Amino acid sequence: MINTMIINGYKAVIAYDSEIELFRGEFIGLNGGADFYAADVESLRREGAESLKVFLEVCKENGIEPKKQYSGRFNVRINPKLHEDAMAAAIAQGISLNELVSRAIATAAHH
Repeated sequence: MINTMIINGYKAVIAYDSEIELFRGEFIGLNGGADFYAADVESLRREGAESLKVFLEVCKENGIEPKKQYSGRFNVRINPKLHEDAMAAAIAQGISLNELVSRAIATAAHH
């Protein structure tokens, strides 16, 4: 996935903050916020590891599960015409609408 970094098994999204002229990383899928900043990739990885370490220590101290749990269910609001077209595409492929959406998300997420 573009603009992501894996640090100790945890995924972070990376963006450039032009106001402060630094890269900003933010871990995703956590039960809280953990972000980090640096001017270059090596420093970003080092700062990310430190930020993650602190976050995980705080979670352990407070008995909090660090990773957010996902149910696999969510509601999506789309244009009714797109809904109709998606249903037609699913039927034409012999799959459910859920499978069509799941495949589209997997493609977008590069899985």
